[in-house]
Amino acid sequence: MSFRHYLRRPPAVTAAEAVRLVVDGALVVDVRREFEWNRAHIPGAVHMPLEELPERCLELPDDRLLITFCTGGIRSAGAANLLVENGFEAVNMSRGLVDWRASGGPLTTR
Repeated sequence: MSFRHYLRRPPAVTAAEAVRLVVDGALVVDVRREFEWNRAHIPGAVHMPLEELPERCLELPDDRLLITFCTGGIRSAGAANLLVENGFEAVNMSRGLVDWRASGGPLTTR
């Protein structure tokens, strides 16, 4: 992943919007590291660490909105830009895990 993916602001949604979009069929792409994922993650999310995203993004569905997610929203911003460049409809969930919890979004450790 290139530094240029962090130079512009990607399309973004709040955590409250993301919760609603997931109910409507959007897919969360969690770009955090393995140990972060193992602590807690969004049920139904796809785990694709940021380091793997450039090589693995074609595994993602191209017929659903993708919501990139990380702890604070910085890594996922670059991930959203990369996905958009690769033809996906993707947005970044700004402020990440903290706002997801505050918005009542579910988490699991399984």
